[in-house]
Amino acid sequence: MDRMKDARPCSIADTLALVGEKYSLLVLREVTLGATRFDQLVRNIGAPRDVLTSRLKRLVDAGVLEKVAYSEKPPRFEYRPTRAGLELEPVLLTLMAWGDRHLNDGDRPMVLEHVGGPGHAGGHELVPVVTCAECGEAVRHDDLTAHPQAPGWTATGPSAA
Repeated sequence: MDRMKDARPCSIADTLALVGEKYSLLVLREVTLGATRFDQLVRNIGAPRDVLTSRLKRLVDAGVLEKVAYSEKPPRFEYRPTRAGLELEPVLLTLMAWGDRHLNDGDRPMVLEHVGGPGHAGGHELVPVVTCAECGEAVRHDDLTAHPQAPGWTATGPSAA
C-alpha cells in the first residue's frame, strides 16, 4: 500500500486506503445484507453508476468481493463477500452502533437480530462488543497498551534519533 511520506506505518491507514473511499463500506453493507446485484447496489447506495463500478472493481481486485456470473445472455454478475469481506462485518456493526448512539440521537434505521446457531436461544437484538479472542473479555480503551513494531516508532510517534 502507498503510505504518506514519513507517516506512521499502520494497518488502519492501509485498510482505509482500500475501503475508505466513498461508497466502499456501503457496498460491503449491502452485500452482507444480501443485495448482491449491481442494480440493487445502485438503488440502495445511491452512488453514481461509474463510481460504483470503480469501487466494485477495486474490492474484487483486492479479494474483498468475488464477482459471480448469474446470467450469460446478457452477461450479468452479482457480488459476494469473500472470507476477507466477511471479516470486515464487525467493523460495519460497530460503525452502525456508534452512529446510532452519537449521530442519530438513538434513532436506529436498522436493528439486527442475533438468531444464533444450534443450541443458542437467539431472537434478541444484537449489541456489538469487541472482545479479546484469548480471554473473552470485553475490550476497553484503558486495558490496551500499544507496542509499535515498525522500527523507529513509539506509541506516540517517531522515536528520538
